[in-house]
Amino acid sequence: MITVGIDIGSTATKAVLFTEKEEFYHVMPTGWSPKTTGEEIYKKIIEISGCAEKNIDKIVVTGYGRETISFAQKVITEITCHAKGASYLVPGADLVIDIGGQDSKVIKIDDSGRVIDFIMNDKCAAGTGKFLEVTATALGLDVSEMARHCDFQNMVSINSMCTVFAESEVISLLAQGTAKEKIVAGLHNSIASRIANMSKKLGSEAKIAFTGGVALNRGIQEMLQEHLNADLVVSEKSQFAGAIGAALLARES
Repeated sequence: MITVGIDIGSTATKAVLFTEKEEFYHVMPTGWSPKTTGEEIYKKIIEISGCAEKNIDKIVVTGYGRETISFAQKVITEITCHAKGASYLVPGADLVIDIGGQDSKVIKIDDSGRVIDFIMNDKCAAGTGKFLEVTATALGLDVSEMARHCDFQNMVSINSMCTVFAESEVISLLAQGTAKEKIVAGLHNSIASRIANMSKKLGSEAKIAFTGGVALNRGIQEMLQEHLNADLVVSEKSQFAGAIGAALLARES
């Protein structure tokens, strides 16, 4: 059976194609049109895999732009897909922390990747990739560089988690001569603290999977582990958790 999972996020769109023996992955910026990007990434993942489109058995779409795709056989919520995908990437995980472009979520799951409970922040950009992106710009850094500019020993406190106010706070700290490394560490600590508080509401769990694009940021990883006093398991394919879950659920439906 050949299935495709597409996760149309606010920042990036991910696609996964599963055959019985192989897995294929692709990611691209979502841009201004989720519909167009969804169509483009579907064509691209078929091209990468070398499969004929007529041999695709089922397509499942998830993410904030999921309702724009008409060619999918099924649309499934991102919580369900991320839980399933995280369980696949990190077998035995019982808690999933996912930080995306404009939302963050903590999901409690069972051994099969089914959702038991969850908490989601999608009302503001606090504690998300967008928060990092905006503050990185204020610092004159690319968001991918932030983890390399951390001084956790001398970090400053960032008092606001509102993206607009945090940006102003960063600019003010820079004007006062505060080192970028201290500010970056403070930003990472603020995000980790917020996510940790969300996580603790679902209880203390044994094995935690950290997914989403922000999961690859070493600074966030380290601070989250410190706040939770627990190890996080991060797969190199953490950004594809939602798309993987969609492809797996396509097999089951």
